[in-house]
Amino acid sequence: MFAVTAARFDADNPISGLELGDHAEPVPPDGWTTVTVRAASLNHHDVWSLRGVGLSADRLPMILGCDAAGVDEDGNEVVVHAVIGDPTVAGGDETLDPSRSLLSERYDGTFAEQVAVPRRNLVRKPAALSFEEAACLPTAYLTAFRMLFDRAPVGPGSTVLVQGAGGGVATALILLGRAAGYRMWATSRSEAKRARALELGADQVFESGARLPERVDAVMETVGQATWAHSLRALRPGGTIVVSGATSGPVPPADLNRVFFLQLSVVGSTMGSRDELARLLTFCSQTGTRPVIDRTMPLSQAVQGFTALIDGEVFGKVVFTL
Repeated sequence: MFAVTAARFDADNPISGLELGDHAEPVPPDGWTTVTVRAASLNHHDVWSLRGVGLSADRLPMILGCDAAGVDEDGNEVVVHAVIGDPTVAGGDETLDPSRSLLSERYDGTFAEQVAVPRRNLVRKPAALSFEEAACLPTAYLTAFRMLFDRAPVGPGSTVLVQGAGGGVATALILLGRAAGYRMWATSRSEAKRARALELGADQVFESGARLPERVDAVMETVGQATWAHSLRALRPGGTIVVSGATSGPVPPADLNRVFFLQLSVVGSTMGSRDELARLLTFCSQTGTRPVIDRTMPLSQAVQGFTALIDGEVFGKVVFTL
């Protein structure tokens, strides 16, 4: 079958580690099944894998890709939950299993004609969602869903700041928050991305680091080091930062004086459970919310898709079709 694999690591030129071509079909173990992939979406996780982060050299070559929608062995249209873990370890939440992994870390991922996954990792795809739309949801949108509706102690009418408009999770946060009745603010260095955030439903947009007209109830943080100081300053007393990534660096000054004096909360958030993915699919189906797709291209053009993501030329998701 055709697949896109990480064949080697290169921190400076990750694209050089990509290989496209024939790969053995998956042989699912007991309790697993195969899905014929119709669409798969690209994440920064795939780029980090090519740089050697989260993927060990002894597992190469590894088929990349976390997200997919397709057809199972019984002909059902399904969405793949990317977290491989034991839900019994932590009361039904696979993300709290210390030995969890994502597809493409220990097990081959979704950038292939077929992918093998545990049977419980399949969620029925609502008929209202296309394969391309559904394939955008299991990582970026699921991460945003948990950040907003589980990890942040806020509700409709609250003001939420999203740092770094344009990224997959940031875009998802704006769309989901708007649909749920939050007042969504967003920042970006790019005037074009700020304009796009307004089109998506952000109430206000600001240059990165700009002084805000008032303090916010919660900050959604995926950028990390470059925006951390601004995120702390943006919060009202008692507010919450929800952190699900640190693409600009993981070790900013903590500014602990501000944290304890203003009684701020810093909450980590990683992906979401299989049950939360099912709720997200229902949410999108019921509200009419649809993921933003920057471009759709055949999997055979994966190099172009990776290049666009690395160069920061995308707003929304890059989707590969088969």
